[in-house]
Amino acid sequence: MSTDQETPEIQDEINIQDNSEHTELLELEPTVEELQKALDAAEQKAQDNWDKAVRAMAEMENLKRRTQKDLEDAHKFALTNFAKEMLSVLDSLVLGLQAATGDSEEVQKFREGSELTIKQFEAAFARFKIETLDPVGQAFNADHHQAVMVQEVEGAEPNSVVTVFQKGYLLNGRLLRPAMVVVAKAAEKPLADN
Repeated sequence: MSTDQETPEIQDEINIQDNSEHTELLELEPTVEELQKALDAAEQKAQDNWDKAVRAMAEMENLKRRTQKDLEDAHKFALTNFAKEMLSVLDSLVLGLQAATGDSEEVQKFREGSELTIKQFEAAFARFKIETLDPVGQAFNADHHQAVMVQEVEGAEPNSVVTVFQKGYLLNGRLLRPAMVVVAKAAEKPLADN
């Protein structure tokens, strides 16, 4: 028998083998729907990863800004505790100067020395951006002033500072110590007789 002329049974067997191999290959190949689902899943995962990367970059930028601000604040306000301690020394000098009364030469020298020391304190405070709050005649500001008393004062605007017991101070615009003040109140109107 020649190979060119195969019997019909052999030919059928070869066709069956070819069909089964073709069917197996078709079963191994994914369908268009399966490929589309896999593509959609991959795109969603890529988008999720992109969102995470963008958030991480934003968080790093925010952290960088916060750290920079904290560092600037540390530099600006590093003197806070030291300045508060120096304020008590300055207060003592001012009180000593106010208590030094008399016309003797020793008292005059003490007053002169105290005044010079106070001026040096004020100059040093100015160099380190410590501002004095001496609000006599200004409107009362609860953010910078501490009212120790309210009293009726003739000729004074209501809610204005009439006396300062202790000056206040700001360090780089932040309150270091409030000014202790007396605030004017409106004059009470007498009750009308009926």
